[in-house]
Amino acid sequence: MSLTVPDGLDDFLASSGWGDAAVEPLPGDASFRRYFRIRKGEKSAMLMDARPPDDDPGPFLRAARWLDANGMRAPFIYADDPARGLVLLEDFGAARMRDYLDQWPDDEKQVYTAAIDALVALHDLPPGPFLDYSMAEYLREARLLLEWYCTAQNLYVDAHGFTEAWEKVLGELLPRQRPGVTVLRDYHAENIMLLGSLQSQGLLDFQDALVGHPAYDLVSLLQDARRDVSPDLEAAMFDYYARARGVDAEVLLADYARLGAQRNTKIVGIFVRLWRRDAKPRYLELIPRVWNLLERDLTHPALAPVAQWFDANIPAGLREAGGGTFAI
Repeated sequence: MSLTVPDGLDDFLASSGWGDAAVEPLPGDASFRRYFRIRKGEKSAMLMDARPPDDDPGPFLRAARWLDANGMRAPFIYADDPARGLVLLEDFGAARMRDYLDQWPDDEKQVYTAAIDALVALHDLPPGPFLDYSMAEYLREARLLLEWYCTAQNLYVDAHGFTEAWEKVLGELLPRQRPGVTVLRDYHAENIMLLGSLQSQGLLDFQDALVGHPAYDLVSLLQDARRDVSPDLEAAMFDYYARARGVDAEVLLADYARLGAQRNTKIVGIFVRLWRRDAKPRYLELIPRVWNLLERDLTHPALAPVAQWFDANIPAGLREAGGGTFAI
């Protein structure tokens, strides 16, 4: 946890009406951003330090303001200085969905139902002013498996065949993501805050929002890389979402499997990258959960070309071991 406060913070806080406030550093995440809790008397706020060139608060600010303007519960922006990467925002407290459910597991269905309700409300809106989730972006993300995981495991694989397989699989769903919905891209139990009740939930980590397919955030929530979601709860919440939006559950399930496989493939690559590039080996312990979700997605007939690629290129021993081990 860094104790170094951002350059220019005193001036920024003073100009925002928070002069002489106490500054408390908070644990970091997988990004370059840093967070601090700001306290002044009985008031508190959150400070995001997203300084250029490693980060840029602009996408976060645009997404937060769009979400708030459209009735979604993103943190209110009190002040910002994008040139210095500083954003002062509403403090949602410390009740993360993940932490709450660790303590109160019997409330799991109620909490997940509320998270699905929020997703339905978001998807009932016209898509936000964001870029499209294009085939090029899907492929760039999936290739992280080749660039980081396969390299770390010293695997020589058919990269061209990998791309071709994903083009076949994802090409089937692209027509169904138009006109599209706002996709937050990291909608899961560690990015949802409980705001005084189980039904009132706040959103975090949405700066990478795109316009894409409704199944993406659904699978992000129900195939969580950091928390086990039972198959029974996953199925119940999937069905609840499909009924709430009045969509064909069979078609949605095929696209859910497609995007689950794409997302889990990407995440394995990202977790290895966090270890090798960013010296954050703790993410390696999450890979077996993600890999097992990936294997399950690959059993859906819609994933046949990608499943065949995995059969031909990833050794059975690694797959049976949840992606295998790594020499740290």
